[in-house]
Amino acid sequence: MKRLFTLLPIVAVLAACGTTDPMAKRAEQERERQVRHVERTIDKAPKWMIDLPTSSSAVYAAGTSVSGDYSMAIHKAKADAYGKICMSVGGTASQQTKIYRTDSEATSTEFSEMALKSSCKEVDLTGVEVSKDGLKMIAEGNRYRAYVLVVMPTGDANILRRAKEASRQRELAAARAPQALKELD
Repeated sequence: MKRLFTLLPIVAVLAACGTTDPMAKRAEQERERQVRHVERTIDKAPKWMIDLPTSSSAVYAAGTSVSGDYSMAIHKAKADAYGKICMSVGGTASQQTKIYRTDSEATSTEFSEMALKSSCKEVDLTGVEVSKDGLKMIAEGNRYRAYVLVVMPTGDANILRRAKEASRQRELAAARAPQALKELD
């Protein structure tokens, strides 16, 4: 795959050298710039973006996003990762894809549309946090690319969820106590 990304700019430069049309050269330079951005995005991605950590007491997910605003890039990447955590612990999703493709001898045209709906109404994500060393930012042209690794501790490792459950149990007991005492009379 990396060979393809390495050869693509070389072929593009050779093709651009063969033309004297300044607009064609400009278009080719723009394609080369886009290829460099993609290559850089792949090369600069943290290892955990592809190879997630594993643990018997936690669930990990990675997300990425790009934005012209630093904070928005992080926010969108977190939302991407939270959605993946949600799906891995019991969320639901429905997806619909439409593809129209036409081919002729000279050209191929494709129009595609995808709608994806994720639902995590019944999934409690209490305790999810950005992992230590789980945030990386790179410049992508004039935009920010954020990579985020989130972790959700499970079982006894999820201290926040345990505290939340204990609080809920205390509230239930406090609400039930007057009725239970009244039943004794």
